Amino acid sequence: MGFRLTPQDPTFYALFATSAQQLVEGARELTLLLGADADEREDILRRMHDIEAASDEATHEIIRRVAGSFVTPFDRADMHTLAIALEQCVDLMEAAVDLIVLYQVDEVLPRVAKQVEIISRMAELTVDAMPRMRSLKELGDYWVEVNRLENRANKQYRRMLADLFNVKKADPLTVMKHKDIIDALEATANGFEHVALTLEAIAVRES
Repeated sequence: MGFRLTPQDPTFYALFATSAQQLVEGARELTLLLGADADEREDILRRMHDIEAASDEATHEIIRRVAGSFVTPFDRADMHTLAIALEQCVDLMEAAVDLIVLYQVDEVLPRVAKQVEIISRMAELTVDAMPRMRSLKELGDYWVEVNRLENRANKQYRRMLADLFNVKKADPLTVMKHKDIIDALEATANGFEHVALTLEAIAVRES
């Protein structure tokens, strides 16, 4: 069992919590997009861009604090990796929103709503996990559940691919648009798992 002989700056936990909050905001906009009409879509995309910008700023603030602090809660490289992983999840959600709007896809594949629901749950779990970073041993249920959800997302992804490619005489351009969208959603789910695995690795090294 490891013991820390140096004080920890609680500011870092608040910064990671702020960064993770952008995940929930992004997932909400992604969910709203699925039922939005053409006029609403541009507003949702604009809000998503704002969320991505806020995520960037939160990441830069963490990195600045890490660089300027004599004492950090855990390894500096780990903190940098975690901050970037959180930001990438927002970037990937933004990509999915971007593609749906820019491709002018009127109706997404039927299973997309389920995939977005999984992503939203991953976002909620991640934002809930950030304040508990003070005691990394209490996060086991978090990364186990995120892994389970990522496995579900993988299955949904394969089914969506099958649904897409099994349509007879499908328009190739339409197929390409939908594949780009479901690829972005799959990458988002993988991104959330990467955050969880990063925290798990930190917990192992800090134990």
